[in-house]
Amino acid sequence: MIRINDEISLQDWEMTESFVRASGPGGQNVNKVATAVELRFEAARSPALAPAVKSRLKRLAGRRWTKDGAIILQCDETRSQQRNREIVRERLAELVRKALVAPKRRIATKPTRGSIKRRLDAKKQRGALKETRGKIDPD
Repeated sequence: MIRINDEISLQDWEMTESFVRASGPGGQNVNKVATAVELRFEAARSPALAPAVKSRLKRLAGRRWTKDGAIILQCDETRSQQRNREIVRERLAELVRKALVAPKRRIATKPTRGSIKRRLDAKKQRGALKETRGKIDPD
């Protein structure tokens, strides 16, 4: 079980872990021991997450979100299988915590009358400056 916050915790049945041989540090150990962890979290079927959280999680997960609504995270940073499990579980928890934060709604505002007037005055001054440029009549 992964505890996200006081109200939300992800159960073990929602996640499956598989261990594969890793690339990277480890020497001969890499060829013998499956230390890399691949965590699959069934996000779409999770009863702990609200629909709005699931949609934000899908956007945050990006390519890691599968067609059947699962998130797949991988870790092969260390030589220890246990440490890789901890790292990938913490990544999942952090991803869900980010999805829990609802973005602030943008409030559309109109420019003030004074700012519109200043902008138009500046445009007129610039146009007047450009008007003085050009070819000089020989007369």
